[in-house]
Amino acid sequence: MSKSYFDETHCAIGHPKTKVMQWLLTIDHKRIGIMYAAVMFTFFFVAIATAMAMRIELFAPGAQIMDGDTFNQAFTLHGVIMIFLFIIPGIPAVFGNIVMPLMIGAKDVSFPRLNWFTFWLYILGCLIALSSLWTGNGFADTGWTFYAPYSLTTDTNVITTLVAAFVLGMASILTGLNFLVTIHRLRAPGMDFFKMPLFVWGIYATAWIQLLATPVVGITLILAILEKYFGIGIFDPSKGGDPVLFEHLFWIYSHPAVYLMILPAFGIMSEIIPVFSRREIFGYRTIALSSASIAGIGYLVWGHHLFTSGMSDIAKTIFSFLTFFVAIPTGIKFYDWIATMYKGKVILKTPMLWALGTIVTFAIGGLTGVTIAMVGADIHLQDTYYSVAHFHYAILGGVVFLFFAGLHYWFPVVTGRMYNETTAKVAFWLNFVGINLLWFPMFIAGYYGMPRRYFDYLPEFEIYHQISGVGAAVILAGLLLMFWNFLRSWNNGELSGTNPWEGTTLEWHLPSSPPPLENHTKVPYVDFNPYEYHHGEPVVKFDYETMKRID
Repeated sequence: MSKSYFDETHCAIGHPKTKVMQWLLTIDHKRIGIMYAAVMFTFFFVAIATAMAMRIELFAPGAQIMDGDTFNQAFTLHGVIMIFLFIIPGIPAVFGNIVMPLMIGAKDVSFPRLNWFTFWLYILGCLIALSSLWTGNGFADTGWTFYAPYSLTTDTNVITTLVAAFVLGMASILTGLNFLVTIHRLRAPGMDFFKMPLFVWGIYATAWIQLLATPVVGITLILAILEKYFGIGIFDPSKGGDPVLFEHLFWIYSHPAVYLMILPAFGIMSEIIPVFSRREIFGYRTIALSSASIAGIGYLVWGHHLFTSGMSDIAKTIFSFLTFFVAIPTGIKFYDWIATMYKGKVILKTPMLWALGTIVTFAIGGLTGVTIAMVGADIHLQDTYYSVAHFHYAILGGVVFLFFAGLHYWFPVVTGRMYNETTAKVAFWLNFVGINLLWFPMFIAGYYGMPRRYFDYLPEFEIYHQISGVGAAVILAGLLLMFWNFLRSWNNGELSGTNPWEGTTLEWHLPSSPPPLENHTKVPYVDFNPYEYHHGEPVVKFDYETMKRID
């Protein structure tokens, strides 16, 4: 059996002897992806701890464990970590690194040293963000959107947080560039674009957003830093600036960033559904092209965030229409996933449970998003807990749930072992029940006028916050159980073999699990549809010596 990436590695500098330095200096895409995952999930639990503290504070009216200023800093810290440190870079940095080169038959990404540099640029951004907790007047209290003019006038440590977001944006741009070149130049012989796995399509569409949209927010952050540091009047109306301009520039990036989060997650869904339905994916080309369509249309819908900020009726109508329009390619994906399962041999393993749960939770998030795309409804629901619930159903119930689905699906590829299936299913149900207990009551509270980001509230909203607090505790229990299962199984789980799920894409046709250092022992030749099943059995089989299809 070939040595795995746990046994040997290429390094950016020299030939270090210690295991720690071999990992820190590695340019192997799989090790870099694992390091991303370790750092990101560490920050994820910091953000979860912050959210739990806010839920405790909101469990009853009045002050419980923190004052208003601390609460403002807490929700900003939670948002910055979740958005900039975890959700936006998460799936591309982890599975884009670990799995994408395996799926296209590449030995590594196109620029391994750039990949290593990008990881440490991400770490630098994380450290800068954390440093603002202990310097100046504490962490920013503006929310993760840094809206002007408040972000320009508050005495909290906004500049450091803005610099951190800029550095993280640079890491995102370089990652997107690396992945684009990899997908264009390193696909296996015979693998044209419509023979690529659908997860690779999700990463491809995401990389274009990273490359083209992220510079806009980078420029915006620089302008905000210059204005705050030098007093230049760009966004502050007291100096002749325009705060609505900041909102436009911020959301021109940040709404495509929503699709930057969800497109690779949809790619994970498109890998799991056919494998656990034992059927060829229905509508392969429409799913692939819808990813590109969502990425393109996603650049044009940012204005629905500004319906209450002041814009012409014509602009509101156009942005409302475009927001409805982006639901069409998303709906195509849902139709194709459900059609794939229809009359399929559905196997309810844990990855499939997460995928099915996501269809429910993301559908709730998407349909409630259509509601606030209507100008009249948005006027009433803007900046209430309704929009907070919608956002969390879409992001937690969509992106993060599918991130967890991918963790379970590709765990055997990464570790060569299986987790405990019963424990994993219990953890799923705790998370699924918890998210609905946590956020569904907030739709009702928001409809009745509960404003978001408030430290205190009127007594009539207490019951909704208390139900949400119980839901938060249930989710926390599910998360802890899930990660305990992963950590316990990493070294002690049952050996998985190379293809425990009977998948048909290239990452399941490796000479060993975990895979060897440069992945495939020979360059595979791909001249077939990657999702072929016949009567519930995979059609495609490989000869490991020639890496060609055998029937």
